[in-house]
Amino acid sequence: QDFNRLRALCLRQELLFEDATFPAHVSSIGPNLLPEDKLRRIQWKRPTELQRNPYLIVDGVSRFDIMQGEIGDCWMLAALGSLTLQKQFLENVLPKDQGFQDNYAGIFHFRVCILCYIDWVDVVIDDRLPFLNGRYLSVHPRTSNEFWPSLLEKAYAKLRGSYQNLHGGYLSDALVDLTGGVQVQFSLKHPPPDLEEILKAADKSQCLMGCSTPGQLRRNIELRNGIVQGHAYTVTGAVKIRYKNGWKHIIRIWNPWGHGEWKGPWSDDSPQWDHVEPQYREALLRNKDDGEFWMSCESFQEHFSWLYICNSTP
Repeated sequence: QDFNRLRALCLRQELLFEDATFPAHVSSIGPNLLPEDKLRRIQWKRPTELQRNPYLIVDGVSRFDIMQGEIGDCWMLAALGSLTLQKQFLENVLPKDQGFQDNYAGIFHFRVCILCYIDWVDVVIDDRLPFLNGRYLSVHPRTSNEFWPSLLEKAYAKLRGSYQNLHGGYLSDALVDLTGGVQVQFSLKHPPPDLEEILKAADKSQCLMGCSTPGQLRRNIELRNGIVQGHAYTVTGAVKIRYKNGWKHIIRIWNPWGHGEWKGPWSDDSPQWDHVEPQYREALLRNKDDGEFWMSCESFQEHFSWLYICNSTP
């Protein structure tokens, strides 16, 4: 579909775009994502029906814009959270020639790299989003009038055939789809001896990083320590800091739920931060229930099963 041609046609006819190839219909949700009675209650609404002044992006793109909805697509959202940290990748996926202010016609497009085509594919969608009982079925933005996460998720659902096909997947696939890059994965049950240095080097090289916990991907059981089993996370930082009389490797991780954090050593309120110099503590610690937390490399290896690293070159 040609985004520019379709938008020009809609503007000329003074119509809002309706995508016949991914319609506002149960077929786009998928027959098995929800019980039949809930599927019948799905409503489709445009951002202009939800907000007086909707925007595609408000104050830049951030992982904290994302809060996972009812669909179990943490694997895709964890990759998306990592993408927001690397603007050179993000600009490929999120074209700037669109929005709700100028030339709005209910049509948007996003770019995804499909390796079976060895090329970037332009995915065109309309902006009708699924709601169940007045709540977002899909990912919902933390800022109520910002819609890039919901629309990008819809484009990825269209590419995969339905929202149902986002319910469980592989973080490694999403990292490659959103970058066209090369990914490598490490088992944390048998990690390389220089794992701490690998993490630090990958962070310095602006690689995209994610990780996952053991367990069934669709169950999402939250343990007492705050870690969710069968869940994908974004690795958002790795540093070596002065701690007491030595050095400590710590890793920053973000939960695509937008809340729910690790409660052990190096978590937001843990006493370990009392032994870190104030300027480093202030620079690193963001004490908010936003899904992001620090943990030691040892705890990371104990509670997570896989580490994924993706870069534009080997």
